[in-house]
Amino acid sequence: MANPSKAKGDRGELEAAAICTQLFGLPVRRKLGAGRQDDTGDLEGLPGHVVQVANWKDIAAALRIKPKEAEQQRINAQVEHAATLIRLRGGEWRVSLTLEQWARYLQAMGLTGG
Repeated sequence: MANPSKAKGDRGELEAAAICTQLFGLPVRRKLGAGRQDDTGDLEGLPGHVVQVANWKDIAAALRIKPKEAEQQRINAQVEHAATLIRLRGGEWRVSLTLEQWARYLQAMGLTGG
């Protein structure tokens, strides 16, 4: 029997990839090999980004854990940006960033002095 949590996570990643494809007009898809020591995110197709996806019942835990994991994945992938997509109950999605990740976006847009 398949692991229900893994199946839920897989469904979340597929849904997030479809939403990103629609929003950004880029072919975004799930990556294989999640959980490896050199993991570089859950989705591919957004240039310069790693994207971590969380479809967890405990949203507070996802907010605490996943953005930090995305940052390590950004370092592994040697790219500029990391973001975490978190699925809320009812199917709404939110993007979560650490303050450092947000600062990196603002710096890239020329909106900070850093």
